[in-house]
Amino acid sequence: MKRQIRINAPAKINLGLDVLGRRDDGYHELRMVMATVRVFDRITLTVTAAPGIRIQTNRGFLPTDSHNLAWRAAAMLMEEAGVEEGLFIDLEKKIPVAAGLAGGSSDAAAVLEGVNRLFDLGLDREALSARGARIGADVPYCLMKGTALAEGFGEILTPLPALPPCFIVLAKPRAHISTAQVFDSLDRMTGWEHPDIDGQMAALAEGDLEGVARHMGNVLELVTAPICPAVGEFREIMLGRGALGAMMSGSGPTVFGIFADEESARAACNALREHPQAAEVFLTAPYEPAGRTGEGKE
Repeated sequence: MKRQIRINAPAKINLGLDVLGRRDDGYHELRMVMATVRVFDRITLTVTAAPGIRIQTNRGFLPTDSHNLAWRAAAMLMEEAGVEEGLFIDLEKKIPVAAGLAGGSSDAAAVLEGVNRLFDLGLDREALSARGARIGADVPYCLMKGTALAEGFGEILTPLPALPPCFIVLAKPRAHISTAQVFDSLDRMTGWEHPDIDGQMAALAEGDLEGVARHMGNVLELVTAPICPAVGEFREIMLGRGALGAMMSGSGPTVFGIFADEESARAACNALREHPQAAEVFLTAPYEPAGRTGEGKE
């Protein structure tokens, strides 16, 4: 009987992103409010008799070797456990690539979970998170999913009350943004206004969607928006069509808007799809995994 498992890997957005400074180890000290949304990569893992790891993907430009985080996640656990069998990874990408939505990290987290189950490795989430942090800063959060405070370089996680029901519009510009260059540029700045992360957490605790939107802020927009004008243009389109708040996610360049009603969100999607710099536009909603608020199903 074929040993196989299918896992959905959700995208994330940053409701708040603050950079407190650069650490001695080269990482940046962060304080972020993260949330997962209902845009999923679909990953199928199949055990093979032949050793080695193979990846197939619907995006021809993606690497299918050790440059792919999903490959690295599988190799890490399988080598550590001395697994002699092989693994075939079918990666169906829907999350935009290099977009500030943690698609690669979410894929890696899903593979860590899947390999752990397929080969009965018996690792708990804490053990998987410790290994995931060696692959990427967002991987521990992508293992947790849902709404959370992330601190340190992203590995210190505290669950938060779920983002209240709403509609979320995602719009990725055609521009490519280097995360490393964004942080390097921020390091050369002398100071910036910090978003009110505590105020946002208080709004989440109260189930106050307008309060969450009011406290949104991302210091990395200071760097990305000037070199990618579409960031500001997309934000204004969303706000002009009723978004309670709109900003860039992560280091960008994807912009998201939070809407209280579906009609306004659809109007924003239609307007964004007509923008010449819009590469991908989604209408989605918050996602909470099973065991947290919400049922964790699509």
